[in-house]
Amino acid sequence: MRTLRHMIGKYMQSVSLVIVVITLVVIVIIQMLNEQHLARESAGRTFYQMEQVLAENQRELDSLEAEYKQTCLHNTQAIAYILECSPRLMNDCNALKEIAALVEVDEIHIFDKSGCIVAGTHPEYYGLTVDSGNQISFFKPLLQDKTLQLVQDIVPNTAEAKMMQYSALWSENGEFIVQIGMEPVRVMEFTEKNELSYIFSLFRVNVEAEYYAIDVESGEVVGSTVLSDVGRSAAAVGFKLQEIKNDPDGFHEKVNGNTSFCVFTQMGNNYIGRVLPNSSLYRQVPTNTIVLAVCLILISQILSRAVTGYMNKYVASGIYGINEKLRMIGKGHLDERVDVQSSIEFAELSAHINDILQSILDNNRKMSYVLSKTNMFIGEYEYSLWNKRVRFTEYVPKILNLSEEETSKMTEDYTVFRAYVDLITKNPVPGEMDVYKLPGTKERYVRLEEIIEKKQVFGAVIDVTDEMCKLKRAEIERDVDALTGLYNRRGLEYKLNKLYECPEEMGQTALIMVDADGLKGINDNYGHDKGDVYLKKIAGVINNFGIRSSLAARLGGDEFVLFLYEYDDERELLNTIRTLEYVQNNSSAKLGENISVPLSFSMGYCLGDESADYQKQLKIADERMYENKRQRKLNKV
Repeated sequence: MRTLRHMIGKYMQSVSLVIVVITLVVIVIIQMLNEQHLARESAGRTFYQMEQVLAENQRELDSLEAEYKQTCLHNTQAIAYILECSPRLMNDCNALKEIAALVEVDEIHIFDKSGCIVAGTHPEYYGLTVDSGNQISFFKPLLQDKTLQLVQDIVPNTAEAKMMQYSALWSENGEFIVQIGMEPVRVMEFTEKNELSYIFSLFRVNVEAEYYAIDVESGEVVGSTVLSDVGRSAAAVGFKLQEIKNDPDGFHEKVNGNTSFCVFTQMGNNYIGRVLPNSSLYRQVPTNTIVLAVCLILISQILSRAVTGYMNKYVASGIYGINEKLRMIGKGHLDERVDVQSSIEFAELSAHINDILQSILDNNRKMSYVLSKTNMFIGEYEYSLWNKRVRFTEYVPKILNLSEEETSKMTEDYTVFRAYVDLITKNPVPGEMDVYKLPGTKERYVRLEEIIEKKQVFGAVIDVTDEMCKLKRAEIERDVDALTGLYNRRGLEYKLNKLYECPEEMGQTALIMVDADGLKGINDNYGHDKGDVYLKKIAGVINNFGIRSSLAARLGGDEFVLFLYEYDDERELLNTIRTLEYVQNNSSAKLGENISVPLSFSMGYCLGDESADYQKQLKIADERMYENKRQRKLNKV
């Protein structure tokens, strides 16, 4: 068992460890939540800046496109005017190319009144009409309204699917339509700078953070810093649209095989998201946790040692002092007193222990006084297994028949006293509870009872010699035939009932009925006193008869019973019965001086195998005994 100092130290260490672990777990959770909060704030600021840049770029792009459209229209008007002034130039491809270079346009196309290209800088386009494709059909309304001046958005052209911006209008004389085409280089360059992938690259301060733009309707990745993911579905990358929609505060998801913290917001028709791997998001958490753990462990050790030292000084030491005094008291030093004054509580405890000790001493004196005034010899003893001394009242040595030297040895060492008690308990009185015969005495009986509780033994010993002697006399008078000393009918039935409670322990058995022959003639010829001697002689023959166990009884008059048991086999049992038959026919009895008569009796027996009920065995044996008596009379005749 551990000491209090050790337990306090262990307890403080355990509590400190639990506190440190709980604190670290809480701190780790707080750090992770804080990192997520910072990631959300960073994403929010980035999304706001992106939104502002996109809005500003869109305004500039709209302005540039409007300006470009106006320039395109002005160039068309200028070329229409030149061609109207010099109609011969319409059929000169080289001249048209020179005009195009001069006006800074890329293509010039001349449509006739039916809407067919008949001239221009690109002969390969000749023959195309306003019905030749979706792009060129944009200008079909000119055939219906010559006042229109149309400028088309930047789209792939019909012939080569090349991104171009076209404008067209009628000449002033209404004879032809002039269409010019310009490659929107500046607009395309500015448009590329307004694409989400380009915008993402501008805001990618943390190289480990990735940005994604996902179409709200289709779930397709339309922009990303991971170019290989552009065009893939959000699910293929690792996103769930429902989660993006319902969790604007951020969520953890496995993106391209890496568990990451994702924050998304909706901008127009797209979800814009910032994705940061957990390895980057929580990079500082392990380091911070280790530093904090070291600090907490140092602090807990200092506090643990301080508290443990204080407890040892003012609590454990006081308890040790009280325990030492109680140990001395337990050893029998009842004059010891407890006096620990390190605190008010210990002072009160010391006083209470002293009061209890004094009360015990007073009770012992009172008990001894009361017992000394009674006529009963009652003794009490007490000892504990951790203390060698034995305490008992003055009547114990008298009851146990101890000398002064034996008493001294037993009071000093409980093992000596215990050995003597064990010796007593080896001689129990059959049929009596806790009653024993004292060793080394002829007729001395004690009742001994013990209570063992928490390694403390308390016992009471009472002299019951008179009671046991009276009981034995009563048993003899009740169960034993006064004339022969054998069991009477009552005693026989009692013993047989006891034996038949465990039939498997009796071995081979036989029950023999014996009847004295010639008792009436002896009584008539020699007197009844000689008849009693004759019965005693027969009782002497059957008492303790046989090589194994036996039980003999006189049922009354001249009838006897002999019960043989614990024989190993039937052959051995039958040999014993044959011996009794030999005695039956070859014995004599001396009834007095010069008086000797044949010792004659009839007998019948029943083996145990014939019946398991001894009453039936008696009946069978009785019938066979009378048959034997009849045969013996016939033989005499």
